[in-house]
Amino acid sequence: MAASTHTVTNQVPPLVGYDVFSADRALTEGVERHSAPALLDETRAELTALGRAAGSAEAQEWGALANENPPKLRTHDRYGNRIDEVDFHPAWHQLLGRSVGAGLTDAWGRPGGHLRRAAGFFLWTQVEAGNGCPVSMTHAAVPALRTEPALAAEWEPRLTSHRYEPGLRPAAEKAGALFGMGMTEKQGGSDVRANTTRAVPLDAAGEYLLTGHKWFCSAPMCDGFLVLAQAPGGLTCFLVPRVLADGTRNVFRVQRLKDKLGNRSNASAEVEFDGTWAHRVGEEGRGVRTIIEMVAATRLDCVVGSAALMRQSVAQAVHHAAYRAAFGGELIDKPLMRNVLADLALESEAATTLALRLASAYDTVQNGGDGADRERAFLRLAVPAAKYWVTKRCTPVAAEALECLGGNGYVEESGMPRLLRESPLNSIWEGSGNVQALDVLRALQREPEALNAVLREVGEARGADHRLDGAIKGLLTELADLSGVEARARRLVERLALVLQGSLLVRWAPPEVADAFCASRLGGDWGTAFGTLPPTLDLASVVDRARPDGT
Repeated sequence: MAASTHTVTNQVPPLVGYDVFSADRALTEGVERHSAPALLDETRAELTALGRAAGSAEAQEWGALANENPPKLRTHDRYGNRIDEVDFHPAWHQLLGRSVGAGLTDAWGRPGGHLRRAAGFFLWTQVEAGNGCPVSMTHAAVPALRTEPALAAEWEPRLTSHRYEPGLRPAAEKAGALFGMGMTEKQGGSDVRANTTRAVPLDAAGEYLLTGHKWFCSAPMCDGFLVLAQAPGGLTCFLVPRVLADGTRNVFRVQRLKDKLGNRSNASAEVEFDGTWAHRVGEEGRGVRTIIEMVAATRLDCVVGSAALMRQSVAQAVHHAAYRAAFGGELIDKPLMRNVLADLALESEAATTLALRLASAYDTVQNGGDGADRERAFLRLAVPAAKYWVTKRCTPVAAEALECLGGNGYVEESGMPRLLRESPLNSIWEGSGNVQALDVLRALQREPEALNAVLREVGEARGADHRLDGAIKGLLTELADLSGVEARARRLVERLALVLQGSLLVRWAPPEVADAFCASRLGGDWGTAFGTLPPTLDLASVVDRARPDGT
């Protein structure tokens, strides 16, 4: 018998078997803050159940398997018939089934639906982010479809269903359906007005045939898609079903699946339309206006998803440091490591707090009544600003958190490489950084009520911290002169997002969190890498707040 060469010691146990919801103080406090009192117990119970599932070994295994076994395209069957199907590992269906079953496509018709859904999306993204793509687009398709009441009456019950039914068959035969989106084309990318896909009207009202391509078609296995095409009256939005009412397959030729950096569990495709049947959504020539509500909702999910990836990255880093001993003590007690962890935790909590504030604004708008117009104006500016900043902070947070695990974090088994690969996606999806910055400029120049709403929001915290007050004053100075603003748009949007985050933390976070955020992000007492917070701050309390259960 071979002798044992060593005994394994000082290795960190996996972060598993815990409640991802209850372990997250920023999340639980945000849900309590924004929930209607009558809904709080119900909301807390459903999120606790989902949080326990998210922290389970079974769900974490689903996430690993879905990424280790990416989808495969089958263009033809054995007889040569075109089928254009995408096959997935069973783990994908388990993940997506739990997402849909937890109501993550059902926000628009239930009380407090946007906050509850955003918190659930935040939890389940930490298990596996790829399944969030079809979930997000299905959720976001609802407001666009409502521009055509007949289509909404037909499709909305399926899109908001808690039943996941995979497979291509007529939507009328399914209790639940998923939606995807096809906007961008090879020659235009984000410039969708350069699209060349043609839409030729048929005799029946609202029916068209499409011919053209989509360079990025998200989630090609879905039951229906919202796409943009050039109709006689200009760029128009259309609903394209995968299977027609008579059971025949619509012309939806999946040319190939994208070989992506991350998001590997999910299928993204290049597709061709050639006489593809579609139904118009909204008026001809108003395609961007029709689909913009869908885009706005998916942009909010980019914020929520990035905040979730940051939270999981920080949770893993803090968990590792709590169990790993080095240089005579636990890493979490070492002043320099504590500074790094606290810095990461600040970024994560600021992102979470802002994401939940945006979700609560959607609920107010949905409910109507007092405050709805103000919140609508607030969202018009705050969503693209948050989408720009929070998604950009995700990658450096994931990279630094990975480094906290050292060489162990660089190994696939740790799960950290998957978080890092996923981290750039939300900054690109539904408009990259420049697109968001330019959208903020449009809101500033055309919709003054949006700026007024954001300034009223940050004004709620004026006088509470001198560094925040100084940052607000600096922002107002920037806004006073918008000449040549495009070249400095990113700088302006960054300041806007940081002031908004700082104001929320000053109002709602513990003093040690707000103090550290304002000192570093607003007061300038900070370096250019994580772990450069002022050492005089209460960093131990900040790190302790970020610890997941059991560490």
